[in-house]
Amino acid sequence: MTIRYTWRGDFDNEDVNALHAEGFGHPVLDIDWLAQVRRHSLGWVCAHRDGALVGFVNVAWDGGVHAFVLDTVVAAAHRRRGVGAGLVAETVRRARAAGCEWLHVDFDDGLAPFYVESCGFTPTRAGLVAL
Repeated sequence: MTIRYTWRGDFDNEDVNALHAEGFGHPVLDIDWLAQVRRHSLGWVCAHRDGALVGFVNVAWDGGVHAFVLDTVVAAAHRRRGVGAGLVAETVRRARAAGCEWLHVDFDDGLAPFYVESCGFTPTRAGLVAL
């Protein structure tokens, strides 16, 4: 299985909306991902196989030294094959190259093996306010 990872790669909103709905278990929404990431993000990584979008991660940032991993998602048929780890590895490389000093990620306990063991994040204490 050959996966091509692209930084700030081209994608169709429909593809990301469908992938996001599948990955996060909600109905397909009509979000303008292109406008959103172009306006607010350091970048994003797309994973393609044979031209089809099979993975996506958004890399938000504060305009300085902090970048944030958001919306990491891999198509169900491609999970547990290293695609997610490849997305995050490219994110780490690109955030570092952009001069970021910190890459943050929030995750549920069930995703700790992925982010900590597979991707090399160090667990930290954090706070959250539901709005």
